[in-house]
Parts: sequence; structure tokens; C-alpha cells
Amino acid sequence: MKTNPPSLFLILLSAAFAAATPVRAELTDEQRKLPLEADSPDPKLAKIVLLAGSTSNKPGQHEYFAGCALLVQWLREAPGVWPVLVADGWPKNEAILDGAKAVVVYADGGAKLPFLEQGRWDRMKRLVEKGAGIVVLHQAVDIPEDHAQDFQQWIGAAWQKDIGCRGHWDMEFSEFPKHPSLNGVTAFSAPLDGWLYNLHFASGVKPLLSGIVPEKSRSTADARSHEGRPEVVAWAYERPAGGRSFAFTGCDLHRNWSVEGQRRFVTNGILWSANLEVPKDGANVAMLPAAISSNLDAKPAVAAASVPLK
Repeated sequence: MKTNPPSLFLILLSAAFAAATPVRAELTDEQRKLPLEADSPDPKLAKIVLLAGSTSNKPGQHEYFAGCALLVQWLREAPGVWPVLVADGWPKNEAILDGAKAVVVYADGGAKLPFLEQGRWDRMKRLVEKGAGIVVLHQAVDIPEDHAQDFQQWIGAAWQKDIGCRGHWDMEFSEFPKHPSLNGVTAFSAPLDGWLYNLHFASGVKPLLSGIVPEKSRSTADARSHEGRPEVVAWAYERPAGGRSFAFTGCDLHRNWSVEGQRRFVTNGILWSANLEVPKDGANVAMLPAAISSNLDAKPAVAAASVPLK
């Protein structure tokens, strides 16, 4: 693979590294080498903050830190973009969120969502009101009932247990609507990934990826009433008051970042949410095979490869 010369991002990063927030003790030695909460030295750069959730699930699943670290690499290839990596789902220095063009939430959902505490919720709300892009991946679409109405208006949907379903199965995507997030994306499959579907959708949501799900996964009465229907697992939303949102309920299995279609789709979606131009052929998401094993959380090795089929 061709080695690119140091990017502007890396040059500027060296200047900002010293100001980065101290790393957290629970990070691995490898993870500690990455700068956290390193703010942009140039306000002209589009700041995209990635909130990587705390350690969760088995090895190879919910690798939020490693997944966000990969996304940082691909985003830094986009001209004029400054990605910021945050650990534990929320920054120690909340000022890092100021001026963000987009915030990516890749973390556990439900009561574990990292921004449910009122002060954090209010800060996220202010970002939404200022038109910042919001990107939500995997379980972060699951929101407690008392926050669901607001959240639906933020990202265009909310997963709720009254109608929502989830589980693990193969999905293949080959038919795509016209949307910048799908620029350069060709047919791809996500083997045995984890999915959430049958959400409460807001009016105006644009489905991006849909597919057939196992009928036995329809665990609610509402879902069973739609037998055979392709289910939406990714969407885009242009909020009526301004701002864009993008969501994809896959990304459970870390190994599926090796799928070029998935990583280009998600990276494109983040750029689009930040109101940035997505290249005609899609984002540059070149990846060395060894990168998939980088920056993984320290987890017990028990049942590392087992994922139940539901």
C-alpha cells in the first residue's frame, strides 16, 4: 500500500498534543499513545468530536474506543477536518465540545448512555440547537423513555422497548438511495452483526440501509404486524430547525470495520452530518489489515469469538 506523506492533521496534531487531556488509567498502554481531547489549533478546521463509550461486552464486540480511533484516522484524511477522540463517553474538559461541527456517539444505550445526566443533556441540546451534526451508532439509538421524545427530534428516531427489536444476524446491502453518505459505496455485507430496528421515526427521515430480518427476531407485537417488511437500520435526518443527523444501528462486531462499504458509509455519513462536502467517490478509508487489531479494550478472553444468533 502506498504510504502517504504526513497530513496537515498530523502536523497540527503535534502542536496540540501537549494540551490534550491526560489519559485515563483504565486505558491500555496502546490506547494511551493516542491523544485525547486534543482541541483544534485552527478554528477554520471543522471539529468533529467522537465520544467513545466505556469498556463493554466481550472482546470483539462494543469496541467503542478502537472503532472511534479508526474513524479518527479516516476523518483526518478529509481536507479541513479536525477529529477529536474522547474516551469513556464524555469529555473531562467539556469545553472540547464548543464549536463542534458534529458529535459522534458510539456507546452503550439505554440507561448507560453517557449524556443522560442533566448537565450533559443540556450541553448536547445546545449543540443541537446550534445546528451541530449528531451521529449515533449501534446501541446509542436506544434511549430511556423519558428522553425519547427529545432524542427523536435530535436524530430522527428513538429505539424503545415497546416496539423495538434487536439481535444478531447477517445482513447484505445492495440497493441504495441517492444520498451523499452513499457516495462510492458498493454492495457490502455485515456478517453476524448486531442490529436494532423498528424504531419510532420522526417525519422526514430518509432511510439509507434496509434489509430483511429473521422473522423470529420480531419480538414485539408491532414488529410482528410487519412480517416480511425490509427493516431500516440506517437513516439520515435533516432537522427542521437546522442541522443534520445520521445513524446506523450496526457496528456491534468490531471485525466488520474491515468491510470497506461499511467504513466508507459511516465516514461519509459523519462528514455529511457536519455539513461538509462528501467526495463524489466517497471518503478515503484505506486501511491496513493489522489496524483492525489496534487499540482494543482490555477484556477477559472468555468466549471472545462467540456471538449468539438470535
